[in-house]
Amino acid sequence: MGETKGGDADRRIGRRALLIGGAAAAVGTAVLAREELAHLWWRLPGVEKPRVAGAVDFRGAQWVAASSANWRRADRPDDYAVDRVVVHVTQGSFKSAVKVFQDPGHGAAAHYIVRKDGHITQMIRELDVAFHAGNREYNERSVGIEHEGFVESASSFTDAMYEASARLTAGICGRYGIPVDRAHIIGHVEVPGTDHTDPGPHWDWDRYLKLVRRARTA
Repeated sequence: MGETKGGDADRRIGRRALLIGGAAAAVGTAVLAREELAHLWWRLPGVEKPRVAGAVDFRGAQWVAASSANWRRADRPDDYAVDRVVVHVTQGSFKSAVKVFQDPGHGAAAHYIVRKDGHITQMIRELDVAFHAGNREYNERSVGIEHEGFVESASSFTDAMYEASARLTAGICGRYGIPVDRAHIIGHVEVPGTDHTDPGPHWDWDRYLKLVRRARTA
């Protein structure tokens, strides 16, 4: 499920002071790297996209907010291009996943959770960087989708779950121009540096990609 506790150092920007209109931004004597400043241009007044409380990016999803400690505010895809979908498995129940993503001490959360019956809950806006992959670069470039269940249990992955998740992924791919293939729709296990194994050997990738492609053309 998501990352290991403590995230992947994404929070370091959130803890820094940013001075816009001044000559520098710093914490103590450290100066923000030029690359990081380039990704924060949207914090200038009047640049950031408008937000509506409780809004979702996938029609039909239920909004339940994750703890703000488990994600970083951004303005994707303007500051970070989105070119991946990362498939996760919760290793527990839907309720337990929601609970830990709302826990500020957990240090991780995904954008979405798909329940066994196909219900979709969104906990972080796609605009923002969720701490889900255990790799900062992949967090910045991807949308993370958790699926209720266990990697060792084939029965976790129901028809309703596959169908709902495929529609969700198809929508994400359409929004960001992501190709529907295994290079761009990946498992958590494929993220560089991760020690996770999800979605595991029982996740049917051939079936899933066929469903995503069908949903994209529907």
